[in-house]
Amino acid sequence: MSLTPVKIPILVKKMFPNYIWDIPSETNTIYITFDDGPTPGVTDLVLDILKTYNAKATFFSVGENAIKHPELTKRILEEGHVLGNHTYNHINGWKTKTRDYLGNIDEASKVINSNLFRPPYGQLTPKQGKKLIENGYQIIMWNVISLDWDKTVSKETCLSNVISKTTKGSIVVFHDSVKASKNMLFALPKVLEHFSNLGYYFKAIKIKRIAV
Repeated sequence: MSLTPVKIPILVKKMFPNYIWDIPSETNTIYITFDDGPTPGVTDLVLDILKTYNAKATFFSVGENAIKHPELTKRILEEGHVLGNHTYNHINGWKTKTRDYLGNIDEASKVINSNLFRPPYGQLTPKQGKKLIENGYQIIMWNVISLDWDKTVSKETCLSNVISKTTKGSIVVFHDSVKASKNMLFALPKVLEHFSNLGYYFKAIKIKRIAV
């Protein structure tokens, strides 16, 4: 059983108020996001599903994956979705010196032109976060995570995690990776159908770079 909470506790959000955990909205809008791609045989299926429901999403891509699969990176952008930086090779901020961490993100930025950043594992130090914000990045976290990558979580539970916890303004995390694909590809279309039937819209995250 995963120890990761499906819904981020309010206390955690208050501890890191400069990070974006959700996007308050008066309209029925949900922000679906994908981490770790692009991945052939997975990301392309995700894009097909999103197109079926006229949904836009944000893809926090790993730099080396974006370089390996430029056709998927191009398709993400051409179909109206947004790219975010997820480091060059999925490193853990807690285990990496700040200088090296920032350098890794800079390397990814050569192929991922975005001011949106999500730390792999959701883990970065306060110093790393402060430096990234000073450099103009918006740190995008989440308030609902599907746990799609967790092998102890069934595809039905993955679906329930998202449907039961998501509200308007939620930032929801899926993964367009091989590891998560079974659960994610089961849950994603059902999530989109469920909330579409309730009158929700699915938008990509677009936040302007803040001058500091």
